[in-house]
Parts: sequence; C-alpha cells; structure tokens
Amino acid sequence: MEARKVSAINGWLWIKQGFWLFRKSPLLWVSLTAIGIIGMLGLASVPVVGDPLATLLFPVLLAGYMLGCHALAQGEELELAHLFAGFRQNAQQLVTLGGINLVIKLLILGVMKMTGGAELVDILTSGKQVEDPTVLLRAVESAGMALPVGLILFSLLMMAMQFAPMLVVFGKMLPVAAMRVSFRAFLRNIMPITVYGVMLLPFAYVASLPIMLGWLVLMPVVITSMYATYRDLFPMQPEAVAGDATAPTPDNQPR
Repeated sequence: MEARKVSAINGWLWIKQGFWLFRKSPLLWVSLTAIGIIGMLGLASVPVVGDPLATLLFPVLLAGYMLGCHALAQGEELELAHLFAGFRQNAQQLVTLGGINLVIKLLILGVMKMTGGAELVDILTSGKQVEDPTVLLRAVESAGMALPVGLILFSLLMMAMQFAPMLVVFGKMLPVAAMRVSFRAFLRNIMPITVYGVMLLPFAYVASLPIMLGWLVLMPVVITSMYATYRDLFPMQPEAVAGDATAPTPDNQPR
C-alpha cells in the first residue's frame, strides 16, 4: 500500500475539508477534543508512569477521533462514544504503535545525552516547569550537536507516526509496516504538507488571541483535517472510503 502524490494546493483543501467536518457537529467536537486533551495532560502529569502511559494511549485516542471523522463523512452522527472508539478497533495494535513510539523517543533522548545534551534532556524529561529561563538557555547553548541531532531524529519519528494510527485502523496494517508507509507518504507529499502547516500558522496566531480561546475551534479542525489528509492520500482503501460519496474531498471540493 502506497500513498498517492497530490499537488501542493491540496494542503489548503485539507484545512477546508477539516472545517467542513467540524461544522457538522461543532459543539461535540469541541467537547471531545477538550476531554481528550485534558485527559491526556492529566494522565501525563502522574509521576513516573503518567507520561509513558499517555504515549502508549495517544494512538488509541487519535484513532477514536479519526473514526468519528469517518462516521461524519459517511453521513452518520458523531457521538461521545467515539472518544473511546479506538479501544474497539485494533486496540492492541494501536497500543503497540504507541509502545514503539515510546521506545524510539527514549532512544533519541539517549542519543542526545551521548552527544552532549544531558543537561537539556534532564530538563525536558523532569516534568517540572523551568522558573529561571536562563537555566534553559544555558542548557540549550551547552547542548551543541545534541539539539540539531534531536530535532532531526524527532522529525523523522513524527513523519513515521503521522498516518500510522489511521493505517492501523482503516488499512488494518501492523504497526511497523504502518510507520514505514506513513514515512514514505510524508516524503512523497512534502510540498502539500508544508503548505498545510504554513496555512495553519495565521489561524494559530488568531486562535491564540486574546486568551487562547480560539484553540477550542482550531484544535478540532486540526484533528478533522488530519482525517481529510489521510483520506486524500490513501483514497483506494475500501475501509476508509466506502459510503463517502456525499462528502467533499480535495478532488471534488470547490476551489
């Protein structure tokens, strides 16, 4: 299974499609997103085990959101139960995907420590707020090559994880295979994904004014646009597109 290559303008159309999905059930999307984020932040704040557990379960949460998007695209209703839908669809493989993500993150942090970024890694993994910004600045300055190495490795991991949960749920792929396909899909569509990211920046700026309230809308749109992106790049999967004829896609949506 391979992703198709699309034009750069599709990056903007993914945002439009995401907003279309959001408008079908805005209040519930805001509620689902807020509950999920607050739940993950609360779990991550638990000492020692919280952050690893949050990493393990994040693909399950994201899968639930994607299944909610899929239901809307098929003309069905979005439900509060979609928040937990990932636990009913390939949950074991999704948790395994989260586990692989966790292990790779730990390996990257280890590489950063070995390349001179021990102080920076300790600060980032302490879970405590840095009250003195000069402490963080000093750690960044002393990190040397560890910082660019870490950024590159984490970027590669992000590319491998971008579409992996959707490929596990809709494509029924195993985690490692899903990560490989996701990585290739990202590379093949680097231009539209870049356009997508750049076009989100002004929305992120506006959403941050005056007290971040706009993120109550923008965050659900980011989630729904992720589904639009996946559905555009992997259009031939029966599990993902069956019954979607009425939903606009980047190919048939008015420019």
